[in-house]
Amino acid sequence: MNDTKVFVSGCFDLLHAGHVEFFRSAAEFGDLYVSIGSDETIEKLKDVKPTFNQEERLFIISHLKPVKKAFIASGHGIIDFENEIRDIRPDFFIVNRDGHTKDKENICKSLGIEYKILERIPGEGLPERSSTEMRAKNSKIPYRIDIAGGWLDQPCVSKFFSGPVLTISIEPDRFFNFRSGFATSTRNKAIKLWGEKLPEDSPIHLAKILFSYDNPPGTTEVAGAQDSIGIAVPNLNCSYFAGSFWPEKIETIDDPEILTWLEDKFYLIPLKPREHEYDVYDGTNINAENAKRLSDAALNCFRAILDKDFDSFAKAFTESFEAQTSLFPATFPEWINPIIEKYKAKGARGWKLSGAGGGGYLVLLSEKPIEEGIKIKIRRK
Repeated sequence: MNDTKVFVSGCFDLLHAGHVEFFRSAAEFGDLYVSIGSDETIEKLKDVKPTFNQEERLFIISHLKPVKKAFIASGHGIIDFENEIRDIRPDFFIVNRDGHTKDKENICKSLGIEYKILERIPGEGLPERSSTEMRAKNSKIPYRIDIAGGWLDQPCVSKFFSGPVLTISIEPDRFFNFRSGFATSTRNKAIKLWGEKLPEDSPIHLAKILFSYDNPPGTTEVAGAQDSIGIAVPNLNCSYFAGSFWPEKIETIDDPEILTWLEDKFYLIPLKPREHEYDVYDGTNINAENAKRLSDAALNCFRAILDKDFDSFAKAFTESFEAQTSLFPATFPEWINPIIEKYKAKGARGWKLSGAGGGGYLVLLSEKPIEEGIKIKIRRK
């Protein structure tokens, strides 16, 4: 009988051969205990309902040959397994490269558990699989990235100084989770409204329909129009706001040379989910000076993109982010700073957070390749 205990955790929705190979590899170190994320955890982390509920996932995993015991984690979030790992006291906690986080590593250090990272390797002769990518391929609804001027789509800001919000519509070739700041909530509304793809219609008309559906009468916290525009309208869009929820005009740039130049500069770095009890409006400094800073930076960003001037683009991109955080200081937690410094040393020239409070991705601009960065594809039409 093996006295060595091995612990792994995950959501394990859309179970595939890669999961089974991961269990098999982990079980080579000892008796395998599998912590499974609850339905509630999946909804909070990935902003979608699980394909298979927690009891189905528990049944399937419990009956896999490499698994000694499986259970539903009692906690929530990335470290939903804390109670169980303290009870089991395994010798090893094993993750694959995609599942590695410093929080997991730190809890292992505190408990004296050996932390091991395995490379994601499919079974012999089998294709590499990812649950998130499998899910992404099932939906053709785009995401959006806010490049500059974000928050000007809220009248509480643009009433002080009007200006543009720059967005790009991006292809859904991966699944952006952890409340990524890429309009995932509005995207889910689009899926409920239209199914797995946008209908054939004028993109602006679709954006107006989606905005209305996303913000029914009585809505107290209105989702900005940049979300609906970025999802429904392809290419690069510059939307001008002046004290209202819908822009006065939308300027679309569909020049393929500009779009290719633009998407080549973006790199996304995944971050841990933002803290619970987060309040984006804590300590706000909404005034004319900060609103003007945001508007000026967004205009400069737009001009630099049209000129394909990377130095000016990176400068204005970062200035827009700094203006946003001057308006809403709580959107920029201090733990982000060392991460930015790390990527500045690797050649990043511009940066911002996709999700307020750090709950998504660090968006970087660089002319040099950033190996671990995720690339994007701008949706064209």
